[in-house]
Amino acid sequence: RRMATKPATTLLDVFRQHVRLRPRHPLLLFQDEVLTFEDVERRSNRAAWALSRRVGLRGGQTVAVFLPNEPAYLWTWLALAKLGCPMACLNCNVRGRALRHALEAAEAAVMLASPGERGQWGVW
Repeated sequence: RRMATKPATTLLDVFRQHVRLRPRHPLLLFQDEVLTFEDVERRSNRAAWALSRRVGLRGGQTVAVFLPNEPAYLWTWLALAKLGCPMACLNCNVRGRALRHALEAAEAAVMLASPGERGQWGVW
């Protein structure tokens, strides 16, 4: 039903609706940290601002995301959705030729990785 609407309702639309209706409700539990809808909204807004202003990302530019399964992945995805940037999800366990192939196929303008991945890609 939601896809039949013009324009279609996106996951970002649904997330924003939850932020408006229940900002202080828990959204994510990671280790001992509880993040609310409002927390994730704030962090994704900051990430979108930084990616736009400091990195110079514009809507339509593909971004390769090489992050482990952690909360930053969620607000990075939301930030890119807010900017209109497609996200090429890279498996953070892939290395070598497989990672090189994924990066080439993504044709990304930028690659985002966690600090722990620096210099360990085995790509270059």
